[in-house]
Amino acid sequence: MRFHVDAWDPSYGVAFEAADGPQAQSSAQIQADVELPAAAWRAVDAPPGLRPPGTVLVVDGVQRIDARVWATDDDGVTHPGVAASYAAGVVRCDLDRGAAAIATTRIERGLFTPFELAPPLVAGAIRYPARRVARGEPKDLALGVQRHMRALEVGVSGEERDDGDLLIVDGPLQERAHLPRALGYIKTHRVEYLPPELTAVVTTLRGGQRSPVFLLGTSWHRFAWYLRLPGPEGSPWAGIVRAECSAELLPADAVALAHLSAVTLPRFASSAYKDPRAPQNLIPIAGLERKLRAMLGDARLLHRALARAAASAAATRDVAR
Repeated sequence: MRFHVDAWDPSYGVAFEAADGPQAQSSAQIQADVELPAAAWRAVDAPPGLRPPGTVLVVDGVQRIDARVWATDDDGVTHPGVAASYAAGVVRCDLDRGAAAIATTRIERGLFTPFELAPPLVAGAIRYPARRVARGEPKDLALGVQRHMRALEVGVSGEERDDGDLLIVDGPLQERAHLPRALGYIKTHRVEYLPPELTAVVTTLRGGQRSPVFLLGTSWHRFAWYLRLPGPEGSPWAGIVRAECSAELLPADAVALAHLSAVTLPRFASSAYKDPRAPQNLIPIAGLERKLRAMLGDARLLHRALARAAASAAATRDVAR
């Protein structure tokens, strides 16, 4: 019997998560023979001499619920909502010079509520424009915040591009699949997309090796592959990430991007003493997250300002009556 202790800090969950346990299979459509026939699947090494691109752009976003709010209309009906802050940015990594810098950052805030006539929520110099969601269930409010954060990420993803660069998006590619030389980077695995005999190839990868490219279809289609980042030995899924690119590419071009990812992503792998989500939380992503979270402002001060603004507005209405 063997035991494995997941390297991630428990507060972040685990590197491999499955809804019904590790053996649960996704209902996604899989076409495994894009690069190699399924019966011939094996670990793939990058071609000898292949170098990463001179410039790599990394995109990420963060979000935070600053306060849960309730809006009561003139008929006495109370509508739930959340005041949220979110930001997105781009890190430009110049591998030829060995330098990296944050190139773009944007921050937005919003009052997410199903109340159609909700006014903006103003707390001092901070303004939360009303952003309507279909329902006031916690899940719907959270999805509303996430959609706007993703839209902000999409907005910054097309900036700072150069010929020959590589764009790495933290999370699914989806709305950015049209961008050239773009990869989605997924570091948490909640379900197994592949059948057991192909999953066995993934879990035996060595650092820097990847699986063959396959076509993955859920609510949208993309080429995908798994890659193990360098790091200490651990559970079968330790250091495994999934990368994806547009299904509109020719299979040969998708394979070329997969090769490029294998010589690029390991360069950015984090270390356990620096990041509790090592090695999957890439160093540029971690640095960008710190910057963006600082931009959101102090959560306690914002919550206090929102509470005061709500109390002041209520007092003003009472005097007006």
